[in-house]
Amino acid sequence: MKLLFILDTVEFPLAPTPALARRVAGLLAQRGHAVHLLELWDGRTPPPAAPGCKSHLLAFGDERRMNEALEFGRAGGTPAPLRLARLAAKPDAALAAVRQIALKRPRRLVAARNAIERLDTAVGFDAAVAVAAPYAGSFALAEAAVPCTKIDWQMDPYAANASYSAPGAWGRERQLAQAMDRLLVPPAMARYYAPGAPLEGFAGRMQVLDFPSLAPPAPAAAAVKSGAGRRRCVFVGSLYPALRTPHYALELFRALDDPGWELVFVGGGWENYPAGLPEACRAVLGGRLVITGPLPKEKAEGYLAGADVLLSLGNDLDNQVPSKLFEYFAAGKPVLHLAKRADDPCLAYFKRWPLALCLFESEGAGAGVTARLGRFLAEEGGRTLPFAEARRLFAENTPEYAAGVLEAACAGAQ
Repeated sequence: MKLLFILDTVEFPLAPTPALARRVAGLLAQRGHAVHLLELWDGRTPPPAAPGCKSHLLAFGDERRMNEALEFGRAGGTPAPLRLARLAAKPDAALAAVRQIALKRPRRLVAARNAIERLDTAVGFDAAVAVAAPYAGSFALAEAAVPCTKIDWQMDPYAANASYSAPGAWGRERQLAQAMDRLLVPPAMARYYAPGAPLEGFAGRMQVLDFPSLAPPAPAAAAVKSGAGRRRCVFVGSLYPALRTPHYALELFRALDDPGWELVFVGGGWENYPAGLPEACRAVLGGRLVITGPLPKEKAEGYLAGADVLLSLGNDLDNQVPSKLFEYFAAGKPVLHLAKRADDPCLAYFKRWPLALCLFESEGAGAGVTARLGRFLAEEGGRTLPFAEARRLFAENTPEYAAGVLEAACAGAQ
């Protein structure tokens, strides 16, 4: 088959969603399919190639500059008049803002739609797969006048995403669903297609496909260990205001104050918090609190490989599971999960993982909780399970499984 994947890294060049889809696209190419990638990118950070796939790059430096000038619309930061003045000093960025905010027709949507139609004319695809989030590629495919099977692979929700206000909300999402032949969604989103739910009319087009992020980990030779010989509890990922926060982890390890353990945060997001947030913890732990900030992928993987226990921070949402979770399982290590809510969708996965401890923020950091944490660190820290066991427990999270689902979806809708 001839397949087109539409990927978007304009706002987040290192976002996991396109990377996961790229890996699956490479597997489909290995199976003999002709796979093309339409890459919507920021004009500064070229997306990596996928082996066996042909890439078509569509740059949106104007939208990147628009987002930078407006600081992605984040609350706080530079006052709005100064943001607008900065935007006005960049004519292409200002025009991008007019198209996106005033006219509701961002250049990305129009240019991507035109590119999809142009590529289909040249190649004649059997199926096109838009990978979301973000959703610009999905809406572009919905509008594209192409005869091929249209598949929307939604790894993150649109209208039901409580972390932002989706333009058009459920009405816009129903429009999108109407234009698609197949809708692939993770388990936490399947309930929106149930009887009485907003998308019930499209249940026949929906199929559950979980995150395909369970793959063999990077070689252990790259492991980054503590220079002081202590064991490490390591978080690898990004922090977000309110959604995914470090507060409870800092509180727990400050209360535990175990001289044999370090708490390590690898990744960005600290700029969203007061500079003094970690200081109460650092006053107790000293050098046992390590905050690296953003690191290159290979270096971050080294910290993950060198961890004795991995730290998972639950989202304050009931419909999103961090894809990083399955990278943790692939590493075969014990995982400490800190949940913000009783209906955290990650809990179902941790029930299947033998090396896990789940604590809830509502439990606090009293003596009973820190005793449980201390026992877990002492008894499970440093243990590992072989990748084969993780693959057995989470077979539906492998790239190979996702490739099979997409292959069948593309073939079945023809």
